[in-house]
Amino acid sequence: QVQLVESGGGLVQAGGSLRLSCAASGNIFRINTMGWYRQAPGKQRELVASISIGAITNYADSVRGRFTISRDNAKNTVYLQMNKLKPEDTAVYYCNVIEVTILEYVYDRWGQGTQVTVSS
Repeated sequence: QVQLVESGGGLVQAGGSLRLSCAASGNIFRINTMGWYRQAPGKQRELVASISIGAITNYADSVRGRFTISRDNAKNTVYLQMNKLKPEDTAVYYCNVIEVTILEYVYDRWGQGTQVTVSS
C-alpha cells in the first residue's frame, strides 16, 4: 500500500509563497495522476491542481497563474509551488495520488493534510 507524507505548510503573509511536497512510499508499481486538494472550514474539499503521468496539468481557476504543480517520477513526489498567496487560500491541503498495482487495481490515496494559513 502506498503511503503519502506531506510537508511545507505553514503561516505566511498575503503575497508570500510556500512550497508543498508530497512523497509517496511503499510497494509502488505505478502512480498515475497526482494532485492537491484543499478544504477550508465550512467548505467542501476542492481540487487545486493535478498533474498526469505525462505531465499534463490542470488548475482551479482561482489559483491558475499563481500556483504551479510539478512531479518527480523518480522520487514519486509531487510539489505545489504557491505564489502570491491570498487569505482565501487558507485551508488544509491534501495530497492525492492514483495508484495502479501490478494487477491493474486502481486505488485513490490521500495524505494526512497540511495546514496553510495566509494572513492579511
